[in-house]
Amino acid sequence: MKSKKILVWFRNDLRLHDNEMLVEAITKSESILPVYFFDPRHFDAAQVAKAGFARAKFLVESVVALRMAFQKMGGDILIVNGMPENHITDLVERFEIGEVYHHREVAPAETQVSANVEDMLWKSQVNLRHFIGHTLYNKEDLPFPIKDIPDIFAQFKKKTERDAIVKPCIESPEHIDFVEVGDWGSIPTAADLFLDKDLCDYTGMKNCAGGEEAGLKQLSSLLAQGSAIYLKPATKQSDRHGYNSQLSAWLSLGCLSPRKVFWAVKHAEEQFGSNPNFSHLTLGLLWRDYYRFMFKKHGAEYLAESVLRPELDAQSDEDLMFENWKSGNTGHSLIDAHMRDLNQTGFLSHSARILVATFLVHVLKVNWMKGAVYFEEKLIDYTTASNWGNWSCIASGSRDLKTKHTFDVNKQLKVLESTL
Repeated sequence: MKSKKILVWFRNDLRLHDNEMLVEAITKSESILPVYFFDPRHFDAAQVAKAGFARAKFLVESVVALRMAFQKMGGDILIVNGMPENHITDLVERFEIGEVYHHREVAPAETQVSANVEDMLWKSQVNLRHFIGHTLYNKEDLPFPIKDIPDIFAQFKKKTERDAIVKPCIESPEHIDFVEVGDWGSIPTAADLFLDKDLCDYTGMKNCAGGEEAGLKQLSSLLAQGSAIYLKPATKQSDRHGYNSQLSAWLSLGCLSPRKVFWAVKHAEEQFGSNPNFSHLTLGLLWRDYYRFMFKKHGAEYLAESVLRPELDAQSDEDLMFENWKSGNTGHSLIDAHMRDLNQTGFLSHSARILVATFLVHVLKVNWMKGAVYFEEKLIDYTTASNWGNWSCIASGSRDLKTKHTFDVNKQLKVLESTL
């Protein structure tokens, strides 16, 4: 039986393609109300972790793109400036909503927001339905339950690739009936979102605009090359970005689905044959899944081993060293170049992230959590699970907390020494 109206709460899923939540809502309702909340907690400088200007700009562009996509279908997306918990009940009552759909997150802060909203809706006797649309593999398709997922990435990868399947993408909807809304609200600019107007100066990533269409264009352009020249590894210091597809920016906000990227790569391999750079893309998708499932399995305890490491205790000059690291004034030319890139563009390649994190934690002996928070502010492609998972594993000496074989601190330190 169809609900009369379903509110579709968009979060990090700003696309029409391969969006089970959206298609299910359209199927099960007479009309839908798409909503996006610009949560002030994400942009308040008083908070410990916040989105920086570069990431906020990419987010705004992505929401604008989603609005335009809905407008082409005769509808729109309702923009609310405020915390979801403070507005969800009013929206349900005002628009006579029968059910609310949203994508579930895995990190503690985002999970708590969902719990808060669910509590508010329970008082109104309205159900919050959870969907999972951020991973390449659905959890029900994995060859093991969440509690039994291997903590070692190599084991997770081997068993998953051997025994699980990647489902085909869900087609974009061709028709949507929207709830009638008088005022859909204005989308703020990136500058409007910040209480602290002293914003960083940055140039932005080249050819990187937010939104589903821009993400699909980048994916198509990248793979159409056949030889994947944009993924060509760095051969000299000036070519600092190394393997740089930049798809992670669109993946982080769900402008691209992981399955869309996976099947596009498989199609390119059929046309041009396999190559290491195509494999690099699919490997990155697996790492994203791994970190999300680790947070799903362990919660915040996943970070505990690194947090407790004794060498991460505060030092008297730690603040100064951290500030020099952030601004690119450590005196190490390669590290400083990477950090200035990060500050100016909002992006670093994966290899560059490993190097600057290794330097901060194992050379400067600064608490790794400070670096993770700084990346959260600066990276356009920030995702909670991947960012905190990577930093934690670098601090502990391995990507998977149970083994030393996939992340060799000494090797990274030798790489740093060779650039002196």
